[in-house]
Amino acid sequence: MPTLRHLEYSRLRAPRADREMLADPPLDQVADVLAVNLSGRDRLAEYDVQGRTLAELSRAARRELIAEARRWTATYRDVEEGPADAGAPVFLAGHQPQLFHPGVWLKNFALGRLAERHGATAVNLLVDNDTVKSTTLRVPGGSVARPRWAEIPMDAATAVVPYEERRVADRALLAGFGGRVADRIAPLVPDPLVRDFWPLVVGRAQQTGLLGASLAQARHLLEGRWGLRTLEVPVSRVCRSEAFGWFVAHLLAQLPRWREVFNDVVRQYRHAHGIRSAAHPFPDLAAEDRWLEAPFWIWTQTDPRRRGLYVRHGHDGLLLSDRHTLELRLPLGPDADAQDAVGRLDEIARTGVKIRPRALITTLWARLALGDLFLHGIGGAKYDQVTDALIEGFFGLEPPGFLVLSATLHLPIQRRRASAEDARAIRRQLRELSWHPEKYIPAGRLAARGECECGNPAGLIEEKARWIAATNTRDGARRRWQAIRRINAALQPYVADRRRGLLERQAETDLALRAEGVLSWREYAFCLYPAETLHDFLASLLPKTG
Repeated sequence: MPTLRHLEYSRLRAPRADREMLADPPLDQVADVLAVNLSGRDRLAEYDVQGRTLAELSRAARRELIAEARRWTATYRDVEEGPADAGAPVFLAGHQPQLFHPGVWLKNFALGRLAERHGATAVNLLVDNDTVKSTTLRVPGGSVARPRWAEIPMDAATAVVPYEERRVADRALLAGFGGRVADRIAPLVPDPLVRDFWPLVVGRAQQTGLLGASLAQARHLLEGRWGLRTLEVPVSRVCRSEAFGWFVAHLLAQLPRWREVFNDVVRQYRHAHGIRSAAHPFPDLAAEDRWLEAPFWIWTQTDPRRRGLYVRHGHDGLLLSDRHTLELRLPLGPDADAQDAVGRLDEIARTGVKIRPRALITTLWARLALGDLFLHGIGGAKYDQVTDALIEGFFGLEPPGFLVLSATLHLPIQRRRASAEDARAIRRQLRELSWHPEKYIPAGRLAARGECECGNPAGLIEEKARWIAATNTRDGARRRWQAIRRINAALQPYVADRRRGLLERQAETDLALRAEGVLSWREYAFCLYPAETLHDFLASLLPKTG
C-alpha cells in the first residue's frame, strides 16, 4: 500500500494581496521538473495495460489528443503549426468551460508561454464532463462607499447536467447578458472587458448551441488575439479515443485492486489533513451485493443526469450498470487482452451512452499518459496528492511532478483601503480608554477644576495609583476593584473627545470593511476587468517569450 510520503499536509494558500502570484515550484525551475518527468517516462514500458504497455498506450493517446485538439480548435480559430518534432513534450492544463477569475486565467497564459519556451505543445483540457453548477454571475454594483453584488443570469435555469450536454436554453437572455453586466458594474469599472468579449460568446452560441463550449471558444478566441498559441479540446472528445477506452477497460478489469488502493489512500489523506468528513477529499468507492463502484460517471443522451458507474465481475465478463435502469455487458476478464472490450465500449458510446472519468481519473490520465507537465490550480494540487499516491500504489510508478499556479487580481477601483487589523486596533484603543483613561488625558487638563462634578483629574489618577499599588487581600479585593472602576468612570469626561473621534473612525472603518469585502473578492470573472488591467497583470507575472 502507498505510504504517507505523498499525503503530507499541504500548506498551499491562495494569494491574498493584489497582483500576488503563487508558483510552486518557481517558474524558473520548470526545466528541472520537466527533465525529471521525461526521464521517468521510460518506466511506463514496465506496466501492462491489458495487453499493451503503458508507454505504447501513452504514445497513441498523445497522437490522438493533439489531432483532436487541432480539429476542435480549427472549428473556430486558426491553428498554427506546432513543434516540428512529433515527440516534443506536451504541456497540459484544464478547467471547466466557465467564466473563471483572473488567477485561473493566468494558467492558460502560463501554459502557452512555458510551452513556447520549452518547445512543447500546449493543450488546455475543457472539463465538460463536470456539471453546470450555476448559470448566473456575481457582479458588483452601487457606489464605491456602498457597493453591493448581484447574481446576473446568463441563461435560464435547467436540470443539472454535464457541460457537454448543456444547451443554451434562452438565447435572448444570453444575448443581453453582456449589456446587463456592463451596466451594473459601470459605476465601479466603466470599461469592463465584457463589452467586447460577450459578442464573441453570442457568436459561438449561434454555432454550437452549447453554453460551456460558447464560453470556452469565445475566451480562446480572445486569447488568440492576445498572442496566445495554445490548443484546446473537451475531455468528452478525449474520451472517444481508443487509448482512453483501453485505459477504462483496464481499470474496470482491475477494479477490485483499484478500489482497495483508492480507499486506503483517501483514508490516509483524511488522517494526514485532519479531515473527519467521509466525503472529503473523495468518498470511498462503495461495494454492495457484488457491485463495485468505479471511478467513472455514466449517463445517456436521453437522460443526461450523471450517475455512478458500478461493475459486477463474472466468469463471462463484466456487467456495467448505473444501479437504476442501465445494464451493459463487457467481454473482459482480469487478465484478458482488452481489444474486444475496447471495441464494445466504442459500440456502447455510439448508442448514446456516455462513460466519463471522475475528476481524479481525468488528471491521472492527463499526467500519466497525455502530457509531460501539468499546470494545476491550488485545489487541484491538493487533491492530486491522492493522485500521486495512486500512481505509486496502483501502477508502481514514480508520479510525475506538476506545477501549481494561482494569483489574485482585485478590481481596479480607487477606494479607502481597510483591514480587519484596522478595526481591531480601534477596538483596542476604545478598551484602553475605558480601563486606562489616565494615559490619554492631555497634560494641560490634569490640573483642571470645575469642568465637571468629578473633581480634579490629577487627584483621581493619584488615588487610582494608590489602589493599584495597595496589597490585594481577599477582603479588600472587591473594594479595590470597585474603587478603580469608579475612578475610571469619573475620568471618562476627560477622554470624551478622543472617544468620539475613535467611534467616528470605527464607523468609517466598518463601512470600508464592508465595501472591501465586496470590492476585493478575488473570484470575480475575468471579463469584469478592463482589458488594460488584465494585460498588465499577465505581463507582470509571467516570463517573457523570445
